Amino acid sequence: MSTTELPEHPPDWWIYRGTGHPLQDTHLADRLPPPPPWRDFRRDGEPLAADVPQDDAEIQRRLGAELSFTAGHANRTEVDMVNAALYLRRPLLVTGKPGSGKSTLAYRISRELRLGRVLRWSVTSQTTLKSGLYDYDAIGRVQASAAPTSTETGEPPIGDFVRLRELGTAFLPRRLPRVLLVDELDKAESDLPHDLLSIFEDGEFLIPELARDARRSPVAEVFTADPGYTAEIENGVVRCSAFPVVIVTSNGERDFPPAFLRRCLRLEMKDPGPAQLAAIVAAHALDPQHRAVLIEDFVARRTALGSLPADKLLDAIFLATSGAYRPDDPGWPGLVEALWQHLNQQGH
Repeated sequence: MSTTELPEHPPDWWIYRGTGHPLQDTHLADRLPPPPPWRDFRRDGEPLAADVPQDDAEIQRRLGAELSFTAGHANRTEVDMVNAALYLRRPLLVTGKPGSGKSTLAYRISRELRLGRVLRWSVTSQTTLKSGLYDYDAIGRVQASAAPTSTETGEPPIGDFVRLRELGTAFLPRRLPRVLLVDELDKAESDLPHDLLSIFEDGEFLIPELARDARRSPVAEVFTADPGYTAEIENGVVRCSAFPVVIVTSNGERDFPPAFLRRCLRLEMKDPGPAQLAAIVAAHALDPQHRAVLIEDFVARRTALGSLPADKLLDAIFLATSGAYRPDDPGWPGLVEALWQHLNQQGH
């Protein structure tokens, strides 16, 4: 059996199965064993948030219908590495060509393990560690303090001007981990992977603005990256209890520091094959008469071009279902060329 084939009977230690089907008749809290002692961030008596925001519409937009993938479409290496990351409480660095499904993996994990809304942190060349942790509106606080009403009602609490961003929200203390997608880390400046080491190792970070105010107000209620949700921060410290499920994606455009790589598990995503592509198409309720021919053409073009995102197949098949495709239509190859070849030339 190759490393990519699933065993006939899944190993008992597997929690994640790679299908995206939500756990039934059980709960992750009952399946996930305690962390290794060196990755245990739990503290006795610490209050933990129980409710996790849901975003079924976003997950369905990303993955499509729940029952389109089966165990036969899953990849053994992927399932092994995701489960290893769950057990070891380590980030999973996922590399692969654009469109190979790196970001989708985070949503599949979230739906299968019923972990709620995915916190997606999209990295750019301007991204810093602080920009992923929190925002502090210092100007807004000064303006609010100077407003005439503040003399009557008192100075607004500092927490009104702090908002946790996606990375910071993922490290709030919860009974179950949040899924954090750190998307395209290779776009960041060289310092960011180094900067991430501290929070990945310590499981906590300090908000200095709240810490300075802690003598007057030791507990601050702040906004989070989840719309409509707030969190209470004590003494300016955000400290996780369950280490988040961290999926870090990279297109392989740069090398990361050895210290960062040592702290991550690594998974290389391969391009989905014909069976997986058919499942993706079915998941999005697309079933044109000539689906097999279109998938075969897509795979051939992907091989010739070297890289082609799977969502471009969905675009072409959606047009085919709208009547744009006929086997003898001379205009179809040109339309596909515009959809696929131009994208490759731009280097996406």
